[in-house]
Amino acid sequence: MSILDWCVLGLTLLCIVAYGLWKSRGAKNIEGYLLADKELPWYQVGLSVMATQASAITFLSAPGQAYSDGLRFVQFYFGLPLAMVVLCRTFIPIFRTLNVYTAYEYLEKRFDSKTRSLTALLFLLQRGLSTGITIYAPSIILSTLLNIDINYTTLFTGGIVIFYTVYGGTKAVSYTQMFQMGIIFTGLFIAGYMVVHLLPAHVGFFDALHIAGKMNKLNAIDTTFDMNNRYNIWSGIIGGFFLQLSYFGTDQSQVGRYLTGKSTTESRLGLVMNGLVKIPMQFLILLIGTLVFVFYQYNTPPLFFNPTEVTRIEQSTYQPQYKMLEQQHQEAHAKKQAHANELLYALENKEEKAIDQAQILLLQDEQRTIQLKNKAILLMKQNSDQADPNDTNYVFLSFVTHYLPHGLIGLLIAIILLASMGSTASGMNSLASTTVVDFYKRFFRTEGDEKNYLSASRWSTVGWGIFCIGVALYASKLGNLIEAVNILGSLFYGTILGIFLVAFYLKKVQGTAVFYAAVITEVFIVFAWVMDLMAFLWLNAMGCLLLMVLALLIQACMKKREAVNV
Repeated sequence: MSILDWCVLGLTLLCIVAYGLWKSRGAKNIEGYLLADKELPWYQVGLSVMATQASAITFLSAPGQAYSDGLRFVQFYFGLPLAMVVLCRTFIPIFRTLNVYTAYEYLEKRFDSKTRSLTALLFLLQRGLSTGITIYAPSIILSTLLNIDINYTTLFTGGIVIFYTVYGGTKAVSYTQMFQMGIIFTGLFIAGYMVVHLLPAHVGFFDALHIAGKMNKLNAIDTTFDMNNRYNIWSGIIGGFFLQLSYFGTDQSQVGRYLTGKSTTESRLGLVMNGLVKIPMQFLILLIGTLVFVFYQYNTPPLFFNPTEVTRIEQSTYQPQYKMLEQQHQEAHAKKQAHANELLYALENKEEKAIDQAQILLLQDEQRTIQLKNKAILLMKQNSDQADPNDTNYVFLSFVTHYLPHGLIGLLIAIILLASMGSTASGMNSLASTTVVDFYKRFFRTEGDEKNYLSASRWSTVGWGIFCIGVALYASKLGNLIEAVNILGSLFYGTILGIFLVAFYLKKVQGTAVFYAAVITEVFIVFAWVMDLMAFLWLNAMGCLLLMVLALLIQACMKKREAVNV
């Protein structure tokens, strides 16, 4: 990056963070620290909810996901609008009427102490691991830009977010997230424009879409019902509905965002805003990744996008073999570029026969480049057991740093870092609030004052921050980060959602029955994932429904036993 990029990056980050800390000054109790005194308007609630989702993972991994797999990932969000309806109708009024700090307080009133503790513990485990992954994403950026070990950048980025969250709490997070989303939307449109602008003069936006379509990158909708297919319309609507309902309705990182609203109406409007904007936003991000794919049909991409792994292999005894693969890759790409031009010419002249022939050749070229990349990955694994074989997290970053003009590079890097800061801070804040409200206040300091609980919240944030940094140091083994986060959530969200739905709708089921049902369900879901019985989105629906059925059966058995004993 140039001096201009570093100035833009530093100034953007400094202004946003300083504004958030200034607006959040003077928190005197845990309501101010954890819930921003419940005084935020609906648009700020909506932007905060969106920013909590839009981590650096979204802007690093989603374009890379589209680059390798097209637009299919957008189906993941199809259940979101349906989930927003249920949340606005059921979850928000209950949480606000009970005046809770966390979602899990309600469970003790409805069930018992052990069910509340188990649910809160499942959340802490899931959110702690997920937040660790969100710290790893910006570490990739700094490691690439500064050319230093990613472990050092992980410690640095984690430390910055811990300080920021400990000092400002929820109010700092919410205020900065509002401006973050404004900068993020602006940066996305600029990035999309620049990708098209950098294409050859004879290739326009619609030409790029035609090429992407012929290379199977625009297949956003898959209507085939297949439990082992990660992304189709059925897994998106059904599995995605359960995942989104659990994420927004039971995950404290999101519940804590909309509980900051001035009223039930403000909280509802904030969630509706998120439901309406999220799918178009995610589609735009994926479309940018698809356009980057087309860009690399006319510009030779790296054989492997992760510069750290490339440097490692080039400094090893496998360097000659890797250089040979790079030469073959360049030759294959030259053919691909020629066939892309032939396809575009045939499309412009509507020559069906020529279109089909050019498409076949282009797809064959694509397979050839994939084979060469797989050979390179095999070399990397032979060179080091620690090699990361997945480079999708580096695709968009590589494009930004190598092809965008100076100044804009700094802005887009700032966007990604801001997104990470917002989502990571929200995660840490939710971990702290759950730890203090659901455990510390109940088991360790039941009669403490507001000053004591505020101090405990800050120290809890520090503790969870250290845990998340530890997770981040091992996140390189998880492959594509946006998939890793959602897979991880799917291992817990179904069970947690099932507990809440039993609480809301199955009034005859008591705490002991739902507690044992939750333990059995969680064991089964982990087993199903390990054995790869179904695609991860279906685990959300399976976990929720299985828990509800088991809870009913266990409750019936307990009633029967009580009747016999009487």
